[in-house]
Amino acid sequence: MKKSRRFLIGLSALALVALGGAGATLAISATSDPPAPKYNSLARVVNPIGAPGRALNLARVVIQPGAKIPLHLHQGTQVGYIQSGTLTYTVESGQAKVMTGPGDAPEFVRLIKAGQTSRVKAGEWLIEQPSNHHRAANNGNDPVVILLSNLLLKNAKPSKLLP
Repeated sequence: MKKSRRFLIGLSALALVALGGAGATLAISATSDPPAPKYNSLARVVNPIGAPGRALNLARVVIQPGAKIPLHLHQGTQVGYIQSGTLTYTVESGQAKVMTGPGDAPEFVRLIKAGQTSRVKAGEWLIEQPSNHHRAANNGNDPVVILLSNLLLKNAKPSKLLP
């Protein structure tokens, strides 16, 4: 009788440890940060005709739900087309134009000015200049996919973080 009682107590203790471990795993996964936005360079041409000292770039960025992009700028002109999802976009200084439609017949949607936050949805695109200091986030439930084209200083990184 004593052996079976010890066995049951040991089995109960093991079950509690297992449940506690599972609870800890759930707590860790529930509080972990979303993955950082993923930047993939698709194409790059240095010193393109008509723009010496510059680089023409094409990239794809995926921002997972809950992820944020800190305050930054681009050292040249950038066009960002929202392929899917909805981007929450905040301008700290300068301004950004939101457009829609094809590039050869664009339609102006709105201007996001300093101090404003706007939601930019799939099919819309942003025109950003170096004077536009901005941040972004994915506050939705689906990934945001952005296609980027920019003409930057040839040695510039895709974005320059700001304090």
